[in-house]
Amino acid sequence: LKALLFDLHLALLVLATAIVIGAGYLINSFYDIEKDLINRPKKTLLDRLISQRAKITAYFVFNFSAVFIASAVSFRAVIFFSAYIFGIWLYSHKLKRIPFIGNFISACLAIMPFFTVFVYYKNGDSVIFVHASFLFFLILARDMVKDLENLAGDFLQDYKTVAVSYGISFSKTCISALLVGAAFPSLALIYYFDIGQMDIYFKGALLLIFITFLSLWRAHNKTHYVWLHNLLKAIIVAGVFGILLIDPQLVLGRFF
Repeated sequence: LKALLFDLHLALLVLATAIVIGAGYLINSFYDIEKDLINRPKKTLLDRLISQRAKITAYFVFNFSAVFIASAVSFRAVIFFSAYIFGIWLYSHKLKRIPFIGNFISACLAIMPFFTVFVYYKNGDSVIFVHASFLFFLILARDMVKDLENLAGDFLQDYKTVAVSYGISFSKTCISALLVGAAFPSLALIYYFDIGQMDIYFKGALLLIFITFLSLWRAHNKTHYVWLHNLLKAIIVAGVFGILLIDPQLVLGRFF
């Protein structure tokens, strides 16, 4: 545990990732300002206290800082973060307006930082990829629920999301398929992999996924979609802390 916490290269990778993601939110806010005026008027009024020029300046400073930090780790880290930065920009500028592709790229970008750590430790165990597939399905479902939540702004600003292009019913069908898809790796992790007491988390996640599935088809306004969006985010965040359940004594044994 001490070696992990005081691993300078790992700390630098985490810091660079956090900075790049922060920059990603800035560029996303820059391109989405007109849409957000419709979907999130109160938040956008606060965002407009900061000029567009200031956002772009901070965006470039953040990204150059992240690449500089990554250079202290390795040249491969520089290549990875440069590609990651470009991917976030391309998504924000172009790809997010394309149905299916925008959602798929968004989920891929969200999950990429997790693989940074796995590559660093040269750990390619199959259980990691099953975990990742569970996370990928949930993030993709959350992203499509978010599109339903932001339907008005997307429609008026000509964002060709799945909900705008193919209708709410078809979008709900896709989200339902993704929720079912997330259930399969959950069951695999519970019954076929040794994940310690983390099976408690996955059993709880399956229950919440089922509730989300049922609630999705009853939802018909923005308030309902916001609730579903937050529920999926809660499942994802709980999974981060659920990792401790794989071997609770690893951490608790240090204190008791």
